[in-house]
Parts: sequence; C-alpha cells; structure tokens
Amino acid sequence: MGSFADEDYDYLYKVVLIGDSGVGKSNLLSRFSKNEFSLDSKSTIGVEFATRSIRVDDKVIKGQIWDTAGQERYRAITSAYYRGTVGALIVYDITRKVTFENVERWLKELRDHTDQNIVVMLVGNKADLSHLRAVTTDEATSFSEREDVFFMETSALEALNVEKAFTEVLTQIYRVMSRKALGVANDPALLPKGQTIDIGGKDDVSAMKKPGCCSK
Repeated sequence: MGSFADEDYDYLYKVVLIGDSGVGKSNLLSRFSKNEFSLDSKSTIGVEFATRSIRVDDKVIKGQIWDTAGQERYRAITSAYYRGTVGALIVYDITRKVTFENVERWLKELRDHTDQNIVVMLVGNKADLSHLRAVTTDEATSFSEREDVFFMETSALEALNVEKAFTEVLTQIYRVMSRKALGVANDPALLPKGQTIDIGGKDDVSAMKKPGCCSK
C-alpha cells in the first residue's frame, strides 16, 4: 500500500488504539505511519495521533489514528476522544496475561462510546517474544469469535502484520460505510458472509473475520 499526499484522499476515518500501558500501541502506530520503531519510547500522556493513506478499490482512504494513553489516570481525558471513532485496535501484550484480561473492559468502554457498526480488531502485540508467551493464540481467537471482532498477532519490532492489521481495519471501515450509504448495513440478509483471511508466514496469525465483512 502506498502513501498519498495529505490533501489527496476520498475518505477520512478516525481510528483509536486502546489497551493497557506498555503493550506497544505507540510503536504500532509509529511502525504503520512512519515505518519506525523505538526501544526507548515513553508512555503516551493524553492523546497523540498520526495519519496515513491507503488505497482501497479505486478510493484513497486516509486513516487518522489516535494513540490513547493506557494509564488509568488519563482515562477521563481519553474517553472524550472516542467521539467520531469508526474503527479501533484493542492491543494487548502476548507476554503479559493481565493486559489480555483487561481487553474485555476496554471493549466494553469502546462500545459504550461508539456506534454499533464500529470495526474492531483485537491485536496481540510483541509476537517476537513468543518464547515468553502468556496468552495463547487459541485464547485470543476464542475471545474474538465470541465478541465478533477481528484478530491478529503483530510485532511492532519486526514489523510483523502491522501493515496488515491497520490496512484491514481501514478497508473494513470503508466496506461498512459503503454498505451504510446504500442502506443495507442493518439488514444481515443483504451482507456477504464472513471468511477467514489467510495472511501466510510462519509466525502470522489469520485475522478472524467479523460476520458481514469481507475483503474483495
């Protein structure tokens, strides 16, 4: 996927990165927006955002990605930034079980503040530390299926699946918005059936498809 000039886009979508502090949200955003990674990155205070555009079909989709602080003391600040959000990546650290256990709380907060058609992806980050894994792929897959969200494991350090995760979320937002514009978003009978995306690679994990969302 190529980048495009800031003013050259057809649609602008707001996406939030949420999850506990230290799971790698800022580095995921930095890897996607600038292809950079920093071992010395500090915890985000408040909210930061970056943008990047991708092409979906014949349209240029600009993602405005908001990186929300995971620390509890900033929750009151970041809650206001859910407004206008149409996509989200909920990130946990595969080596820290508590960050996965807190995903359910983050998902509830997200759904309390956003539209029912929001596109959500569960992201298990730090897949490069598989030897320290505390959360199995099966656990995360089961959760994603139960909660009807996408799922992918990533490594911001090794750039594993980072591009795929963000691109998939932006693509599915475009699909949802297109159906909504046609007035079929709330009629399941008119939506294509879900499928699993095989993204290949020895460490890659297939994204669990949300029913009603399909890639072309």
